Amino acid sequence: MLPLDPSVAIGLHDVAVRFRVPRRRIPTLKEWAIRRLTSGLAYEDFRGLDGVSLEVARGRSLGVIGANGAGKSTMLRVIAGILTPTAGEVVVRGRVAPIIELGTGFDQELSGRENVFFNGALLGRSRNEMRDRFDSIVDFAEIRDFIDAPLRTYSTGMAARLAFAVATTVDADVLLLDEILAVGDGAFTTKCRQRIESFRQAGVTILFVSHSLDAVCWLCDDALWLRDGKVAALGPAEQVAEEYRGWMGKDRPTARRLHGSDGI
Repeated sequence: MLPLDPSVAIGLHDVAVRFRVPRRRIPTLKEWAIRRLTSGLAYEDFRGLDGVSLEVARGRSLGVIGANGAGKSTMLRVIAGILTPTAGEVVVRGRVAPIIELGTGFDQELSGRENVFFNGALLGRSRNEMRDRFDSIVDFAEIRDFIDAPLRTYSTGMAARLAFAVATTVDADVLLLDEILAVGDGAFTTKCRQRIESFRQAGVTILFVSHSLDAVCWLCDDALWLRDGKVAALGPAEQVAEEYRGWMGKDRPTARRLHGSDGI
């Protein structure tokens, strides 16, 4: 069992997530049904996470890095409660704001205004709460002239800005971010960084998944490097980033825990 230390906002103990993957591609539902009835389905187990343990103290920010398929987004979804781990234990304390896929739940036929309230409801916020925050959302997204137009008429950048504004207009204890800084042009990206920094200054615990080592070093106190679903390194962000850069340069160190990191 994980310790009930009140200073820990996020705790994972020996967490594993296993997916069943067909050994061969089945192109149609008909063929799948036939194989299912004739016991012709063969699966292999794929471990999205394999024995991951860590603790993130309240108010700390942890960056999660690794190659594609390393288990970064899987871990984020486990912490958000979207995925149930196959094994292990997860503890998250406080109100969680998962900003994982911008625009998830948006309806192309609804107006921007309607999507603000619709998406807010999906995120568990009341209509009154969204009404109080509506003007700040629209002003942040810089789309007031288009707010009553159908979302299908928005550019990709406009829709992403609205989604980011809705998702980050929250009161949260734990903020989960998955590659969300590449939103809009350079000026708007700066606004996004400033908003995330305001969460950090307010003492919100942040878990940030990114391929940008510079962004991780800028935002995060510590970093976790995942490789093939396992912890390759865990420690101060700058040190873990340097380890990862070395591995990317084909100098592949063995998995180890770095010393000198307090708070995780």
